[in-house]
This record gives sequence, C-alpha cells and structure tokens, in this order.
Amino acid sequence: MALSATDVAHLALVDTTRAARVLSEVRSARLAGQRAPVAPRPVIEQSWERMFRHGVDPERDRRSGLLSPEELQRRRETSRLRHVLPVLREGLLATADVARHIMVVADEEGRVLWREGSAPVLRRADGLGFEPGADWREDVVGTNGIGTPAVVRRPVQVFAAEHFVRSQATWTCAGAPITDPRDGRLLGVVDVSGPLETMHPATLSWVDSVAKLAEARLREMHARTLERLRAVAAPVLARVGGRALVVDRDGWTAAVTGMPYTRRIALPASPAVGRTWLPALGPCAVEPLAGGWLVRPADEPVPDGAARIVLDLRQPRRWSLEVSGSAGSWSRELSPRHAELLYLLAVHRAGRGAAGLAEDLFGDPARTVTVRAEMSRIRRYLGGLLEHRPYRFRDDAEVAVLLPDDPRDLLPHSTAPAVAGRRAAVRAP
Repeated sequence: MALSATDVAHLALVDTTRAARVLSEVRSARLAGQRAPVAPRPVIEQSWERMFRHGVDPERDRRSGLLSPEELQRRRETSRLRHVLPVLREGLLATADVARHIMVVADEEGRVLWREGSAPVLRRADGLGFEPGADWREDVVGTNGIGTPAVVRRPVQVFAAEHFVRSQATWTCAGAPITDPRDGRLLGVVDVSGPLETMHPATLSWVDSVAKLAEARLREMHARTLERLRAVAAPVLARVGGRALVVDRDGWTAAVTGMPYTRRIALPASPAVGRTWLPALGPCAVEPLAGGWLVRPADEPVPDGAARIVLDLRQPRRWSLEVSGSAGSWSRELSPRHAELLYLLAVHRAGRGAAGLAEDLFGDPARTVTVRAEMSRIRRYLGGLLEHRPYRFRDDAEVAVLLPDDPRDLLPHSTAPAVAGRRAAVRAP
C-alpha cells in the first residue's frame, strides 16, 4: 500500500531509518523530475520550488561567511530576542541532554545568535555549519528549520531529506517565528534541532508554544513601558490646554486628553520635532519626552493634495508601505496580514467588501469580523486615504505595487486563496 506524507510522519516515530529512506527517495525523484513515491508535505514542496527558482544547489553544502565576533555581539546586544532568552531556555533546554537536542535562536536575517544544549549535538552541529554567526536563510542553505519558518511566517518541522541540501539530511529541525507584538515585525526564529532519532511530531507544537510564551513576555514588557511613560505624561498633559496625547516611540498611546482615545497612531520612522503631518490626525506639533512623544493636533484642515502610495512586496520577509503627498512623506513596515490586505486592495482598485476580502483571505466569506478588525487597524495609519463600503484606496491616490522579480515569490508566507492563486497562475518560462 502506498504511503502518504502523514504515514511517513507516523512511521518516523517507530522506524526513523525507514522514514528517512522514504523521504530520500522522494527528494531524489523530485530532483530528477520524476514522480515521487510520496507527495512531499505542501510546506516542503513549496519551499523546494523556491530553492529551484533561487538556484540553490541541492548537492553542495553552501555556506556564507560567519559574522565577526564584534558584529555577532552587536546583534546580540541590540536584538529584542535577548529579553526572552530566559523564557526560551526554561521552556526548551530542561531536557536537552536527555532528548539529545539543541536550541538555536536566529535573528530576522537568519543569522544564528545563540546556540545551546546537548554538548555532543553541538559538536555535530558544528560539522553542518550550524554555529553562532552562521547564515541560515532559506535561499542560502536550502529548506531548514530557521530559514523556512522565517519565509512562511509559521512553525515548520523539517525532517531528514525534507532538507533540500543533502548534507543536512541526517538532521531534524522544528522552528517557530517570533514576532514583535507591537507591530508584527519578524524578530527571528527559535529552533530545536538534533539527529534524526530525536524526531517527534509533537516537537513542533512544543517549540511553537514556547515561542508564543516569548511573545507574551514581550507584550508584558511593552505594557510596563507604557505604564512608565504614562507616569511621565500625567503632569505634562495636566499643563497642556486643548487636545494632546503622549505616545511611545512606536506610536502606542500612553495617555490622552481632550480627544478620543486612539490605541496607536502612525509615526514617521524619525519624527521631526516641531510641525509635522500625521495620517490619522493631520497637522500636529510634536515634542520629545522621555521614552516617547507629546503630540498636539493643530486645528487646521488636513492637506487635500493627491497622494502616492507605494506598496513594496519585493522582499521575502519584509514588506513596507510608503505614502507621499503635499503634506510630506512617511513609511511603515507591514505585518503579514496587512501586506496581504493592502495587496488585495491594490489589485481591486474598485473596492472590495468585507465578505469579498474574507473569501480572498480565508476562502470563507463569513469571516467578516476578522477582516473588519484588521481593516480598522489599517485605517488608523492610512486615515482618509482608505475608504470603506467597500474598502478601497481613495480614487485620487496613485497606487504602485513593487513585486518580486519572480511573481511566484509574492508573499511566500501567505496561504490566502487569492494570493496563492496568483502565485499558481504564473508559469515558468
């Protein structure tokens, strides 16, 4: 009886060697352009397709240079992941020696920052180039438990010959992305790796759970930061007449007076002290505070000139929005969901209702509550540039979308039917 991908996963629990042999046959068949005995799991097959397009050599152990000790230390000291190392260690290292695994933490660029765990396994990892400062981006070393989760923005387990590069086929990895709860930006990936015999399907859920605990710790830290800023803001707002709010450096509101509470406002990357224009508030006076900004809206109309909106989707892991017009310009890094939604609105310039967007995103037109919540968040920074009923960019706005060189690399994290359909519609020459 033919095996399925699910059968192979179950087989790995009782016969790791046979499961690895089956996957090796699958990999060899796909590389030769032949029919495989078992279809690869979709997340693996899609990754392999990206490797073919990027020209990764499956038979060559391809490595880039390590970071210098000074650069590695600089990245460690500036990464927000340093704040959650205790959470990761507590959750993942307690059984490292017994379970024969190591924990690896990489930044958003796939560079290994920390690596701890079983000493024998660490020595084996050295032979794979899986060491501090190494570059484990997917398009550098192939399908793996760090680079692939960073691209698809969800937890991924890679077992044996599911690794695209042959030299990694004696290894098993389970990695989960860690995002910044303030803005959805990818901070990095935490991965548990080890020899083939350490493979277990539950490892992925375990790693993902610990990654979510790390994100929860970052949310707690942000809440405490806002509390401290709130204490600074109280006497300042007591002296200010009229409308004003105090926000942190990322635009999250700590305190407000004389105007409705807004959870977050869009700020330029480097706000200029003095007069500036903010999408949700119009002309404002901006003054620095310890840990944030005092923002005072001016009682003047919002400039009504035509705007140019550039949606940049060229990078596989980082997407941005840039808006320019008569009031100046500003840019913002986008979360995966907002990148999807804004792309769909750019495609449908005539507009798209909540049910239509739900169908595009989830294949289910009934999931309008989620769509409306996300669109509400987008309107907080796009302001009047985004209309609703239906949702659409303002008619006089010029909208440009910058796409990857290969359209099949469009938003590779996205499982939205409308986005996946557009990727699938592109045929290789």
